[in-house]
Amino acid sequence: MPDTNHIRRMKPVLALLAISLLAGCAQRQMTGSIPDDYRTNHPIVISEKEQVSDIPVGHADTKLSITQRSIVEHVVANYRANGSGMIHILLPAGSPNERAAARLRDDITAVLRKGGVKPFNISSERYGASPSDSAPIRLSYTAMTASTHPCGQWPKDLLETADNRHYANFGCANQNNLAAQIANPADLLGPRASSPIDAERRNIVIEDYRGVPSDNPHTLGAQEVDYSW
Repeated sequence: MPDTNHIRRMKPVLALLAISLLAGCAQRQMTGSIPDDYRTNHPIVISEKEQVSDIPVGHADTKLSITQRSIVEHVVANYRANGSGMIHILLPAGSPNERAAARLRDDITAVLRKGGVKPFNISSERYGASPSDSAPIRLSYTAMTASTHPCGQWPKDLLETADNRHYANFGCANQNNLAAQIANPADLLGPRASSPIDAERRNIVIEDYRGVPSDNPHTLGAQEVDYSW
């Protein structure tokens, strides 16, 4: 007859083994298999957006200062690289520096035209300003811009980490900073075309590689190197 005491002692071991096998069949979600990615949650998108640059104006200004001129030149550079359509010169109306802003309009127009902006792409308008503030002149235009959606989304408690996933706002600031630093947003859509090949320089490089003496005095050609000490 079988030893009943031995069978009784084996029952807990068999039960533990069965539980372990069932647990092995269950689906487990490991950290490395989590599909969420901050680049997917906060994608950088390319779109046309209004760009506004403010030029501070003093009530006694009669012409553009170095700082004011540099702001206009920066607008011209960005407009030529990514902008299109009209550049609107928005002059304050009703502010203490209203007349000074009007005097600077011609200088701003001259800088824009010197930078390559066509005259028919420049317009001058007025906007209502507070009578107690020295309102700026605003340059407004549309340009291709890389951006993400606004950060600061906290839909869940940060302590809910049972799924071992990162929080919703994770990586948003990094994506926004990256988008702001991109000089040409079109680079995100595809590579630029290659520049033309310099045939003369290519021949010199090939001749040096083959060890053929070149007429260029700046090339050394193939040389024997003595590594003995």
